[in-house]
Amino acid sequence: MRVLVIGSGAREHALLLALAGDPEVTALAAAPGNAGTAALAEHPGLADPTSGEQVVALAREWRADLVVIGPEAPLVAGVGDALRDAGIPCFGPSAAAARIEGSKAFAKDVMTAAGVPTARSEAVDNPGDLDAALARFDPPYVVKDDGLAAGKGVLVTEDLDAARRHAASVLEGGHPVLLESFLDGPEASLFCVVDGTTVVPLLPAQDFKRLGDDDAGPNTGGMGAYAPLPWAPVDLVDDIVERLVTPVVTELAARGTPFSGLLYAGLALTSSGPQVIEFNCRFGDPETQVVLALLRSSTARLLSAAATGRLADEPPPTWADGAAVTVVVAAEGYPGSVRTGDVLQGADGPGVLHAGTRRRDDGAVVSSGGRVLSVVGTGEDLDAARRDAYDRLAAVHLPGGHHRTDIAREAAAGHIAMPVRA
Repeated sequence: MRVLVIGSGAREHALLLALAGDPEVTALAAAPGNAGTAALAEHPGLADPTSGEQVVALAREWRADLVVIGPEAPLVAGVGDALRDAGIPCFGPSAAAARIEGSKAFAKDVMTAAGVPTARSEAVDNPGDLDAALARFDPPYVVKDDGLAAGKGVLVTEDLDAARRHAASVLEGGHPVLLESFLDGPEASLFCVVDGTTVVPLLPAQDFKRLGDDDAGPNTGGMGAYAPLPWAPVDLVDDIVERLVTPVVTELAARGTPFSGLLYAGLALTSSGPQVIEFNCRFGDPETQVVLALLRSSTARLLSAAATGRLADEPPPTWADGAAVTVVVAAEGYPGSVRTGDVLQGADGPGVLHAGTRRRDDGAVVSSGGRVLSVVGTGEDLDAARRDAYDRLAAVHLPGGHHRTDIAREAAAGHIAMPVRA
């Protein structure tokens, strides 16, 4: 199987690493890729990953048997539709189904119709209505950009003035704002591979959105993750699939927009049971880095079965024992304006997945984005996986770079627990 992966982040590096070790795969390509993916896959070049015409032309020229779309922007732009219209199998939903991430208001409408528990919400598209809408919510305030914001469009704050300023800046940018009630309890992520009807869950994970240790600082695209969840009950995944994911998949199909690809459920495990914070239409980053590190069955067979409507015929995925932890190394200034062009040391070490990197003409690997690397460790339990990840991170150096030191610390210490059902 010849597999073309669209994207350039650590998520795509993790996908390529899983595919590279798969006996089903005969050739790999990444477009546009990064400095790390060049060791695993061809880089045929792609100017605009959101152009259906360009991606179709590349897939034809490279003779792809399967195209895997990593980021959300090409999916929302309809690249998956263009590939399917051209008769090329694609792992990733249609533009219509990708609205589950592309529009938070649309996602709320789908969840309401499907009877899926989620936070109370209100959309605001007129600055004149903002104060009255905020008055209908209690702190902490949850303010979301209704469009795509790479995980950085959410503010959770006790400060009403800060909530108002963030909402006003989103409205000034031309996007509606979604206000939500706050959900208590630990958060979790569950990836589900879907072919329109069949739902196959992967391992649950937990990511860390805040910039600094102990969840200090602004929201980011994610600063680390771990999998699985040693504190979760054994029936958690089945419960989430039955009560939260399958109803949404059924509702999307009933609307004539069946979802095929990776449906990502961001969850709050509250005292009244799991509730949905958000749905995304693709593999999440950095959770992909830990989930795929533990996958032992064929990644290519799983993704191809979803793309061709054959998931029901596939055996369930198999997993390695133990745990995985990933720590993100970010550039100076992230998640704001970042410094780029700094030379990285240790970037080609084991467990180091590239995101915002490029290779200079002299061979040096330099930073080219906000989240620069993801360092992955594995072990027999979370303690061992943490040690492995941070030991590997010690060999990496990025001038001005920063990372969290507490990824999976509380879970490894047994300090996270499911809330008691009310």
